[in-house]
Amino acid sequence: MNARTLPAHDAATWGPALDEAVDVVANGGLVVLPTDTVYGIGADAFSPPAVQALLDAKGRGRQMPPPVLIADVRTLDGLATEVPAHARLLAEAFWPGGLTLIVRAQPSLAWDLGETHGTVALRVPDHATARALLRRTGPLAVSSANRTGFAAAVDAGEAYRQLGDRVRVYLDAGDAPGQVASTIVDATGPRLRVVRLGALDLETLNAVAPVLGLDGELPSDEPAAAAPDEKAPDEQAPDPQPADDEAPAADAPGAGPDMVKDAPAGGAPG
Repeated sequence: MNARTLPAHDAATWGPALDEAVDVVANGGLVVLPTDTVYGIGADAFSPPAVQALLDAKGRGRQMPPPVLIADVRTLDGLATEVPAHARLLAEAFWPGGLTLIVRAQPSLAWDLGETHGTVALRVPDHATARALLRRTGPLAVSSANRTGFAAAVDAGEAYRQLGDRVRVYLDAGDAPGQVASTIVDATGPRLRVVRLGALDLETLNAVAPVLGLDGELPSDEPAAAAPDEKAPDEQAPDPQPADDEAPAADAPGAGPDMVKDAPAGGAPG
């Protein structure tokens, strides 16, 4: 079946385009959507065959699971468990926006995103078209709209050149505004720590909550203090989900989809 590119830049006229995209997602198909970072390729997060089709379209394996984009911070507790107080502060401050949080996934959820080790990377994109779609579809597994090894698309035309008819609908909202990957924070351990720096720098994060940098230190070089509900340092936390290349690990445009090129596993929807 041939792919369709549909205009989705204006809330006054994007209704038919969103209707078609919602129908595609409901039937297990793939869509390309704009985010505040880069364009993302999305699938129903609760349909294992759809998620596998997403990975196949990108040419990647299950060891790099896609992030999940959500429409609102209120969805966090439906998908995650044992969310630290400091992670909540970050979500409230920077969602919607360029922050991907790796958290423990609700164990009862019927989904299969890949080799997540019991975690999930979540992001709320700061893009009107993306959020309008997410409000209708529910959570979407989203990775950057590119074939693995190539730059993430920042417009619908480039996404089509890379992904072609593997995707049913391309929502075209013009150039992606950010074109910078989300910052990924791992909230599954005893301290919050940055996995990848992107749209938000370490100082900006630490103005809201203590987050360790890539070197394991705070910007002030002072030891991080645990939030009241966080685990003691000697407690073992599960391995974090490998960030996709957005929030692909932004990717988000989570992680995911929002990385300009693929990130290695272990690093993140658009």
